[in-house]
Amino acid sequence: MMILHRHIRLEAASHCQLKCPSCPTAAGIIDKAIPRAFLRAADFRDLVEKHPWIQSVEISNYGEAFLNPQLREILEIADRHDVAITIANGANLNNVRPEVLEALVKYRVRTITCSIDGASPETYRVYRVGGDFDTVIGNIRAINAHKKALGSELPALTWQFVVFGHNEHEIPKARAMAEELGMTFRPKISWDSKFSPIRNPEFVRREARQAATREEHKQDSDEEYTAAICEQLWHSPQVNSDGKVLGCCLNFWGDFGGNVFAEGLARGLNHEKMIHARAMLQGRAPARADIPCTTCSLYHWRRDKARWVKKTP
Repeated sequence: MMILHRHIRLEAASHCQLKCPSCPTAAGIIDKAIPRAFLRAADFRDLVEKHPWIQSVEISNYGEAFLNPQLREILEIADRHDVAITIANGANLNNVRPEVLEALVKYRVRTITCSIDGASPETYRVYRVGGDFDTVIGNIRAINAHKKALGSELPALTWQFVVFGHNEHEIPKARAMAEELGMTFRPKISWDSKFSPIRNPEFVRREARQAATREEHKQDSDEEYTAAICEQLWHSPQVNSDGKVLGCCLNFWGDFGGNVFAEGLARGLNHEKMIHARAMLQGRAPARADIPCTTCSLYHWRRDKARWVKKTP
């Protein structure tokens, strides 16, 4: 079935300046499927002008969106075409030019998820290697100042706190800081349980109000922690900064054959490989080696448990 997607995910930058220990970008693992590049403003302009049904674009994924040197222009183009921009997958907010801080408010970016895994410089830099806690908090305060000056509630800010053993004791402090900064506080379970394992699971369960590990979440809920990501192939597919279709925000193993800049949105996001992948995830087609989902542990879980995707547009 041909889907005309109103919501897409389009990576603004596949570069990142930090060296987080468990990150596939820092380790170079993404490089085979995701070339290091920046989204060009000209490509973005062509995309929204040729596809006026686009309503929203998520621009963060494996890289740091704020490293894109044309980001301010991209935000202005989106606002001019009434396309909602979100930076909800995550940004580290360490390097943001002053004019971009203002543009986030001026051009009505809807939401930003700030990855801040600590409530002090000493704790923060254990995982966000190369980052500076005080700089991040300063940039958040600058965004808030622009919001006040322009009388805007946008962008809505979320403090995402990946819980580790070395930072679990700062969950209450981080929650209080987030409230003071007008941010939603959202603890997140680490995907790498081997790095800085949880030390006090009972404390984490109480303070984070969730399971302490992904294994515990799976045992308690009989559900993979990130199972909903598979649905992105229907409602908000991932596209790389060069137009290559990646399907979902988790995939860095290969592409789905289409390119939205070369073929247009409808053809690029409804390539034969995408159609087959959707059928695979619904249990209607067998796995194929050329489909990136075949590599993914979420697909293996769905296949083994017969927990197929049921939600479609």
